[in-house]
Amino acid sequence: MTFYQELQLNQAGSKDLLKKSETAKEKIYHLFVYMAKVAVTMAFCFLFVTIFSILLGNENSIVGVVVLLCLMVFRNADLGIHTGQSTILLALFFAVMTVCPHLANQLSPVPGMLLNIAALAVLILFGCHNPFMFNQSTLVLGYLLLYGYDVTGKSYEMRLVGMAAGAVLTCLVFYRNHRNRVYKRKIQDVLQEFDLSSSRTKWQLCQILCVPAVLCIAELFKMPRAMWAGIAAMSAILPFMEDMQYRVKKRIVGNIAGVLCFTALYFLLPSSIYAYIGILGGIGVGLSAKYGWQAVFNTFGALAIATESYGLKGAVGLRVIQNVFGVVFALIFCSMFYWFMSKKGNSGNRGCRITWDGKKKG
Repeated sequence: MTFYQELQLNQAGSKDLLKKSETAKEKIYHLFVYMAKVAVTMAFCFLFVTIFSILLGNENSIVGVVVLLCLMVFRNADLGIHTGQSTILLALFFAVMTVCPHLANQLSPVPGMLLNIAALAVLILFGCHNPFMFNQSTLVLGYLLLYGYDVTGKSYEMRLVGMAAGAVLTCLVFYRNHRNRVYKRKIQDVLQEFDLSSSRTKWQLCQILCVPAVLCIAELFKMPRAMWAGIAAMSAILPFMEDMQYRVKKRIVGNIAGVLCFTALYFLLPSSIYAYIGILGGIGVGLSAKYGWQAVFNTFGALAIATESYGLKGAVGLRVIQNVFGVVFALIFCSMFYWFMSKKGNSGNRGCRITWDGKKKG
């Protein structure tokens, strides 16, 4: 494996190489490549988002984050259908993420929830046909970030420009990297494969219905940072209930641990470098292969921003409450949804106990 090829590995792959190292020299080399990858990635991400902030304004720095997420994911991940049609769908996804979160913010919670359901239906049904690609972690996350950091007036006009540029860039990279892949499945086939008896469709419907419901409830109760609850719910909704229970536990524990670590750093470090705690969290995420540790370090960036608006006590309280509410609601919602679907006679097994082709598992 060349140096460049090793740089392309994810955290789990790099750590697997470290574990398999037979000599100290080999281990030091793999560790050097791993750290170089983290450093290069962080520098590129920081530069990329900074450029968007300079060009579009600080209030639109989140556009740089969303475009960066899409670029980094879709340069490798595909949609499982014809490449040309996938490219068109990617452009559609950018349009949905640009327009629908902004419109939903102009509505009261219930009509906003209905619009969010329609928007997520487009993103998830066509962009997340293969649940194990975890495309929802990019598309739905991007949608929620733009929803939570909405802007108006001239700033929204600049957001339109930034998202349009991001769509063009992402589509070009996607088509270049996937043009030689051959898929017989087309958009109409995705619609035909929508089947309430399949695990995939049940999982998709849980994402489509649960995440907007979480946002709506948080907003009805006047809870700031409702997107935190939505992101927590999205991250917990997985095809199998056992995996969901694991995620819920790790998300709660990870966020509490992250809050405690952030609070300690807040009191130990001088106020002049508070903004860099978020960068530290980004480095931590880059070094983390397991979801629990990622939940810990993701908390740093979120709190670094929220503390400026709500103070330390308010930001910490909101973070814990919103995350616990989001994942617990998602677990209860999906458990009831799968139970209801089984009662309707769509499956003979509990929850998501059906294989992707609709056959009973085991």
